Amino acid sequence: MLARLSIRDIVLIDRLDLDFGPGLAVLTGETGAGKSILLDAFALALGARGDAGLVRSGAEQGQVTAVFEPGAAHPVNDLLRANDIPVEDQLLLRRVQLADGRTRAFVNDQPVSVKVLQSLGERLVEIHGQHDARALVDPASHRDLLDAYAGLERDAADIARLWAARREAAEALATQRAAVERAQREADWLRHAVEELRGLAPEP
Repeated sequence: MLARLSIRDIVLIDRLDLDFGPGLAVLTGETGAGKSILLDAFALALGARGDAGLVRSGAEQGQVTAVFEPGAAHPVNDLLRANDIPVEDQLLLRRVQLADGRTRAFVNDQPVSVKVLQSLGERLVEIHGQHDARALVDPASHRDLLDAYAGLERDAADIARLWAARREAAEALATQRAAVERAQREADWLRHAVEELRGLAPEP
């Protein structure tokens, strides 16, 4: 659930904090009231393409922070673990848009790539528009939808954790095997060096 949206220096918005409660939230207003600006700012926090034009005139940078409370069984937690990001009660997605066009992305105050931010955003939010692609036609989301329909989200999360543990164990095993191979090569070199020294028969 989206719990809070904070916007700083985006287009015409100097400072805005919106808190959302459980249930349906509706933003209404006349044409030009700023609804699209809010949506563009929200999309920026979810990993949308940055644009220097989003920074408010006279500001060096704009910033958008979206605070979510996804719950312990939410599939987004698996993505967090896969990217070595601690899972907490609240999930903070923050995007900084600089006036020179560059952007910076953060998840729970940890720097991440825009690609990671976008992947998390896709798990948390669907923004529907007249010409936007919907998750239903995205094959990457089909398994999550089936798991949710069957009530298997917790089981899927358990399997994902087990798979991550297996992957970590395999990486650790590969590291140890590489260390053993290095030690064997060093031992062979040392034995060869000792044999050469014996052949030279050095005397004190």
